[in-house]
Amino acid sequence: MEKLWTSNYMKVMFANFSIAFAFYIMTPLLPIYLSETFGTTKDVIGMVLSGYAITALLVRPFGGYIVDSFNRKKVLVLCLGLYFILFSGYLIAGSLLMFAIFRTLHGGPYGLATVANSTAAIDVTAPSRRNEAVGYYGISNNIATAIAPTVGIFVYEHTHNFQIIFWIALVVSALGFWVDSTVKFCQRDIVPNKKKLSLDRFILFKGWLLGLNMVMFGLCYGVLSNYLAIYGKEKLGITGGTGLYFLLLSGGLILSRLHGAKSLREGKMVRNASSGLLISMVSYTIFVAIPNEIGYYGSAILLGLGNGHMWPAFQNMIINVADHNERGTANSTILTAWDLGSGIGIVMGGAVAEHFSYTAAFWSVAAVHAVGVLIYFCATRQFFIKRRRVDLP
Repeated sequence: MEKLWTSNYMKVMFANFSIAFAFYIMTPLLPIYLSETFGTTKDVIGMVLSGYAITALLVRPFGGYIVDSFNRKKVLVLCLGLYFILFSGYLIAGSLLMFAIFRTLHGGPYGLATVANSTAAIDVTAPSRRNEAVGYYGISNNIATAIAPTVGIFVYEHTHNFQIIFWIALVVSALGFWVDSTVKFCQRDIVPNKKKLSLDRFILFKGWLLGLNMVMFGLCYGVLSNYLAIYGKEKLGITGGTGLYFLLLSGGLILSRLHGAKSLREGKMVRNASSGLLISMVSYTIFVAIPNEIGYYGSAILLGLGNGHMWPAFQNMIINVADHNERGTANSTILTAWDLGSGIGIVMGGAVAEHFSYTAAFWSVAAVHAVGVLIYFCATRQFFIKRRRVDLP
């Protein structure tokens, strides 16, 4: 069997870890930062934080086109370089407007870097190990998701200094940039596409229903990841539990990805996605239905187990309906869908919390996820089965 754990693959994995770590060390704390530093209301917090996701959403379709049409190594290095440099903006932002501008701009290189790096993971992997590689690739993200919020919460509780958190994010993202710059790609001829420029160069329309489902699931996670800390503090009186929540969630993610890797290698994507979605649905429901520590931390483990099966399955599914020269576009499409959902979720969650309550916001999440699961079982599953390719190179 061809080797999976090559030096290039592990470098790309580390870069993915650094991107996610730098992102998640700040994510659960930014609503608190904006509230404490600028006295921002809940709906304005949602608007400010959504700028990041909206910008990533706007650039990611172009990211797929750029990755498929130009030198992938140069694109990767450029995107990661901009990503780490813009962390300095948080250090110098002295007003809410400046913060909002830097936060919004930062979504651009983040969106491009995640498309370029995930495509690089496929490129540096032997064809026979690609389904498996996609599953393991996400573990680096999961480990970062476990460690980063815990580190961020620890630093905040002991120093109440957000500048230190921003510096940590800057340094870690710089390390990822340096490591990715040493990745060696196989020589790939850039074949000019003579077709007229059209939307299908940016979005994989043949996988549109998979993308629609991912929008709904991204919305749910966008609300949870951004408002978890402030909900736990205000509703449940849990002030130091956000780090543990993400630690448990990431433990579930890692376990499910390891468990599901064999199924992915055997092509059982539909089964993994189906079980993952059902487990996630239970998680979102008990999170809000059982407003105590049992429901809070229990939902973390279940959400990790569910998303750990669902995410790599959906990513493999959309790659499996794409041609080999559309891998960047396929990755871009699924990530764009997630960003769109996340951006909608951040705005929606802030608005519902401002006019009703955080409890109402999380009940909305449970309802949206249930509808998404219904669409998957009634339509998306068969949609993929009819379109999947069996001759992947």
